[in-house]
Amino acid sequence: MRKRILRRAAAAFVAMIGLAVCGGATSAASAPASAPAISASRRTAIVTAAERVSPAVVSVSVVATRTVRADPFPGMFRDEFFQRFFPPTEYQEKVPGLGSGVIVDRSGLVLTNEHVVRDADEIAVTLPDGRQIPAKVLGSSAPYDLAVIKITGESLPVAPLGDSDRLVVGEWAIAIGNPFGYLLNDPQPSVTAGVISATHRDVKSEASSGGGVYKNMIQTDAAINPGNSGGPLVNGDGEVIGINTFIFTQSGGSIGLGFAIPINLAKKILDETQRYGRVRAAWPGMAVQPVTPYLAQRLGYTDLGGLIVTEVVPGGPAAKAGLKVGDRIRKVNGQAIHSLEDARRGIYGAGVGDRMALGIERDGRPLEVAFILIEAPRGAQ
Repeated sequence: MRKRILRRAAAAFVAMIGLAVCGGATSAASAPASAPAISASRRTAIVTAAERVSPAVVSVSVVATRTVRADPFPGMFRDEFFQRFFPPTEYQEKVPGLGSGVIVDRSGLVLTNEHVVRDADEIAVTLPDGRQIPAKVLGSSAPYDLAVIKITGESLPVAPLGDSDRLVVGEWAIAIGNPFGYLLNDPQPSVTAGVISATHRDVKSEASSGGGVYKNMIQTDAAINPGNSGGPLVNGDGEVIGINTFIFTQSGGSIGLGFAIPINLAKKILDETQRYGRVRAAWPGMAVQPVTPYLAQRLGYTDLGGLIVTEVVPGGPAAKAGLKVGDRIRKVNGQAIHSLEDARRGIYGAGVGDRMALGIERDGRPLEVAFILIEAPRGAQ
């Protein structure tokens, strides 16, 4: 009897082990079936967008000649009398530089930043497939910090361009760059991701020509690493929405304050370069400023809307249309003006030959003036 019970217990134990093993085998067997689901979950919008655009993201390496001023006795004899006899010397040296770019046309047009190729004697572009191709500047704009360079090659990948006027704060933003493509055996771009933090930012930066102000910039927290200037900022649909340009940082690395030039502005630069071989800046021949509380009080305004004309250049389009200093601009091409940003979208976003219709107030009376934007004279702001 006791032996029979032991045999039954042993059989039950073996059966339990068998169930456990079979259960494990069943789980293991079902694992491959769930693998595609796991893989699909990893294929996010970021992955898809990066795959779509990365083949067209290039490394831009330049060599520029710079004038170097050197003190023959650094740290010594700094008095003015001594330096009359041993003045600092100047010499030329070749300085290498790195940046990124994005191919936007099958003919070999590449968008990048103007400061990446500024004063370059030699430019070379390296594609992710390893091809290294000499490039030349086709056209550039220092005020906009955009340049179009040209390469020649077969079966060039092209990145699709989006619409930066339709950006939504909070949507995906993917920064892609390829600064070290010419150094690596596998020159694949680097990808960082974040969101659109803000649009229409006006930001002062030393990267701009003369340390000026970048207008209507896209702000993102996607890391823009050193050498990624000129690379594309991409949305979740895999469309280029901006050209990465600079970051705000105290450490030298990204702290989540990156800025990109809107692609719609870059499209205009691209079109200008293709048609005219240079970038023509539109010029209204006037200067404006917002209505501040102080001005509103002094001028008797009941609101802060619109812009005040502070300068009208004689002989310019605005002057010929009859605009006067002190006029209050209320509308630009039918769109109400509530801030300087509103005017910049209408005026700075326009091109040479575009018609500008301004709804203004003068001495409390509504008026309308219209003029055609012309190419900015040399030195005009």
